[in-house]
Amino acid sequence: MEREIVGKFVELYGGEEGNVKKFFAPGRVNLIGEHIDYNGGYVFPCALDFGTYAAARKRDDGRVRFATLNFDLRVEIDVDDIRYKEEDDWTNYPKGVIKEFIDKGHEVGGFDILYYGNIPNGSGLSSSASLEVLTAVVVNELFDCKEDLVEMVKMSQRAENQFVGVNCGIMDQFASGMGKLNHAILLDCETLDYEYVPLKLDGYKIVIGNTKKRRGLADSKYNERRSECQYALECIQKELDIKNLCEMDVETFDKYKHLIGKDIPRDRAKHAVEENVRVKEAVEALNDGDIITFGKLMNASHESLRDLYEVTGGELDTMVEEARKIEGTIGSRMTGAGFGGCTVSIVKEDSVDEFIRVVGKNYEDRIGLVPEFYVANVGDGAGRILIEESYVEGRY
Repeated sequence: MEREIVGKFVELYGGEEGNVKKFFAPGRVNLIGEHIDYNGGYVFPCALDFGTYAAARKRDDGRVRFATLNFDLRVEIDVDDIRYKEEDDWTNYPKGVIKEFIDKGHEVGGFDILYYGNIPNGSGLSSSASLEVLTAVVVNELFDCKEDLVEMVKMSQRAENQFVGVNCGIMDQFASGMGKLNHAILLDCETLDYEYVPLKLDGYKIVIGNTKKRRGLADSKYNERRSECQYALECIQKELDIKNLCEMDVETFDKYKHLIGKDIPRDRAKHAVEENVRVKEAVEALNDGDIITFGKLMNASHESLRDLYEVTGGELDTMVEEARKIEGTIGSRMTGAGFGGCTVSIVKEDSVDEFIRVVGKNYEDRIGLVPEFYVANVGDGAGRILIEESYVEGRY
């Protein structure tokens, strides 16, 4: 696709192929640790080998022209007048990132850019984070801003929080920017300390199931869940000096949970605390080569998200139920924000074809939607593509 997008870029914007630069940022899947990135907990995502591509070239003026091969909408702006506009739709994500660079004092001029994404839109595999981190890498390269990748990850998150208005945590952008081939990332979302953990899945595959139930994150109950967690935290802070819910272990939470005066926020906090413990146990199991325990912890994660956090819904629950009926499935859970989107399952390699066929049929029969499945490979993080050397250039 990196070769094709350059040709499409020249068709659209003119000029020669030689001065067009190519970039890529992956999507991500979170293996375990859901809805705790904004509660100061650990998450365990990995970058995928599909994501968002871009071809870009500087201009001599202050105009930025956005286009994508995925949608018809094209938008042109002036770098001196970057504003959120609802009618500009998907381009608000890259616009917010450009504004982050300008607000930090960088001299950002005009450029033409063409995107292409092969992350299913609305699937929960972080198409928006991929788009943001990709744009940051492009701007950093074109205008020699010399920002390191962790800082660009933070800028991408701020763009989504403050410019687009979605109160997301940092996990999605971090995984897209900092992914590593055949590794997952144990990430402390409070400190941004991270550790690469080899994915030892000998004889097993990661299978992502797309329910095809679209979920609009900005319009979902995501912000409501964050508010409920904040309420629970403030209640506990009356007696305990903590900054985030995930600073507590289960024993500490049990001691102070009576301070949370409402049942629903108490359930949300219980999920956050217990899910953080599950992440640590899951990484330990993976390091020990105990993939069966890893799968059991994935199952427990889904049940907590269903019963305590209430972010699953009929489509996700049905796909997980059908996935677990396959003998070769050792773990299956929702991944992402929920309310639709995707599941992630660990499946014996010789059961993958049966998994896709049987789960797909049974899900369609029960729900009436035709799902999609992706056998996921774990890829590298964002960077510039050097076609002649066929790899993504290293991190900043």
